[in-house]
This record gives sequence, structure tokens and C-alpha cells, in this order.
Amino acid sequence: MADRINVWLQNKKIMPHNKKSWLVTTLSVLIIVAGGYFIFRPKHQTPQLPVVKVETVKTGSVNIYGEYVGRIRAQQFVEIHARVEGYLENMLFKEGSYIHKGQTLFVIDPRLYKANVNKARAQLNKARAQALKAERDLKRIKPLFAQNAASQLDLDNATAAYESAMAEVVVSEADLTQAELTLSYTRVSSPISGYISERVADIGTLVGPSGGKSLLATVVKSDSVRVDFSMTALDYLRSKDRNVNLGAADSTRKWNSYVTITLADGTIYPHKGIVDFADPQVDPKTGTFSVRAEMPNPDRSLLPGEFTKVKVLLDVRENAVKIPNKSIVIEKGGAYVYVVRPDSVVERRFIEIGPETGNETIVERGLVKGERIVVEGYHKLSHGMKVNPEAPANSKKED
Repeated sequence: MADRINVWLQNKKIMPHNKKSWLVTTLSVLIIVAGGYFIFRPKHQTPQLPVVKVETVKTGSVNIYGEYVGRIRAQQFVEIHARVEGYLENMLFKEGSYIHKGQTLFVIDPRLYKANVNKARAQLNKARAQALKAERDLKRIKPLFAQNAASQLDLDNATAAYESAMAEVVVSEADLTQAELTLSYTRVSSPISGYISERVADIGTLVGPSGGKSLLATVVKSDSVRVDFSMTALDYLRSKDRNVNLGAADSTRKWNSYVTITLADGTIYPHKGIVDFADPQVDPKTGTFSVRAEMPNPDRSLLPGEFTKVKVLLDVRENAVKIPNKSIVIEKGGAYVYVVRPDSVVERRFIEIGPETGNETIVERGLVKGERIVVEGYHKLSHGMKVNPEAPANSKKED
């Protein structure tokens, strides 16, 4: 190139004394050309990898629950009835209060029944007196018969009179017992402890099992309640095949089913109940069967008759693979997730999903513990794409 410049200068007849200027100009041009090349040359573009959030697949024990509509009823609901007829004389309780077992609640006019007791007692005394006379007569006849001073007929008559008198004593004793028992019914007491309702019959009303009003009040034992609900036969069979027992406690199973309920204001009731009964047959009309649970109710916050949402433990899955719900993509062909391989290449993998538990889903097949899956950003991925995996912010804090 320098030779070409010299030729050009010779053709232009540049004087030798301008040779120094010529070199400076040449070097300046070369520097400008080289600088322009480096400045304006096309730069090599490094591809940007999509950033995705990933989590590691974990395993653990998962409780599977079923939710049903239940109705609360009292553990015991007893109607207090008048067992004898008479006019209601007195009421010995405060309506709506707590009463104890054996406490007297009502008093029915007892005068007629006291008279019957006195009559039965008099009859008993009479029968005992006749029995004593018959016994003395028999004792006199026996030695006379032994001495042939009395006939066999006399002995037989004395023996029959004595036995008849003793039988009359037994009958009179039974009549007295019955009269005393009937008299005791004039004082109506509570068979259980619990809260009593308002009275049904007013003072002075003729009450009784036949001619008068029988029902006087009701007593409810609600320190523990029962929750009735219906379960599908399929849920029952699944829980039975697993390791959960519905019904009375079973030492052969590792887990016994328990119940939690939701109150009317949406809060979770703090006490848990135990499933203590399951109907042995399925209703053919609905395909369900009745289940009963017993719940403690120390504060009487559960009222008999109200409806509630029941949550029942149906299954316990041990060492189950569980992943966040947000990582699963469900399409017509099935459900899949994006798995990040060790070389940061994603793989679209179809999985078989099981039941949901809160914000997580159990995976029956397709994933194993320790694999990484994409939980955020999978909408911009395709199978075989390389990504820049990042752990979620909460995972970083835990680390």
C-alpha cells in the first residue's frame, strides 16, 4: 500500500520535502479507518435465557379430607311426660336452666294416690293377720292329726287355709308396692342432667297419659353433641381400603377418622370429634349412607338442630409426592408440568394427578422426589428450551 501511495505522490509530483507531512496524513487515515471498523462493526448477540421460578419436588404424609353438610343434634333429648293423671300442682325449676339427674321438676296432686297407698297397706295388714291365724290353726291341727283326734280332711282344710292366706299376703304386698310406685310418679323428676325447656303445661292443668296432657317439658343434654351427615359409598370404600377407620376406634388401623366442623360465622370449631358410627347399609335412593360423629360442646356453642359444614379425615397418604397447584398445566390431553433437567433444559412431562390438599396436589405417577419443576413462568416455555432457573423468594429465605 505504501508503494501505491509513493507512485501516487510521484504522479502528483509532490516535493520530497513534503514527505513527512505525507506520512502523518497516511497514519491519520489508517487510524480513522481502523477506529471506524471497531466502532461500527456488527456485535455478537448473546441469546437471553428465559428466567423461571423452580421448586424441588418433595414427599411427605398428606391427609385427605372429605367435606359434607351435617346437622347437629343433642346427645340425649328426653321428653318429660306425666305418668299418672291428676292436676299439676307445682313446678320446681326455672325454665331454660341446667338441671341434674333425679331433680324433681313437677308435682301432681298426690292425694288420691296417697289414699290408694293407705288402702293397700291396710289390705296387707289384714292379709298378714289372716295368715297368722291360719298358721296357728295349722299348728294345732297337726298334733291332733298325729293322735288321730283330727281327720285328714281337717288337716287338708287347715293347710289350704294357711297357703291361701300366705298367697293373699303376697298379693297385698304387690298391691302396696304398685300403689307406692304410682304415688312416686306424682313427683316428676328428670332422668338425665341437662338444660330444660319451658313448661308445656301450666299449673292447674289436668295432666296424664290418657285423659290429660302428657308432655310436660323436654331436657337436652348438650355438653357433647352428635353430628349426622351422609357420605358417598365411594368415599367410604376408599377410606376403608386405605389406613383410616370409620366408626369405633380400631387398634388394627394406624389412623382413626376425626371430624372438624365450621361454625356459622366461618370459623373452625376448636374441638375435634370422633366418628363413632357408620350405617352398615347404603341408601339405594341416594347412594349414600349415614355417618355419626360425637363432638365435645363444653361452652354450648353448638346448638342442636343447626346445620354445619363437616370435614372428615378419609385417607392418610404416606410418602406422597406433592407439588404446588400453580405448577400444573391442564389441557385436553391431560395434565403436565415442566421439569428442569440438570443442564437447565426443560422437559414437558405428563403426570397423573391425585386429590388436592389445600394449595398442593398429590402426583400419582410421573415425578419423583428431588426433581425440579417450574412453578412460575411456564407460559413462555416449550419442550427442550434452555432456561435460567431461580428458586422462589421464600425458598431463598429458608436456605
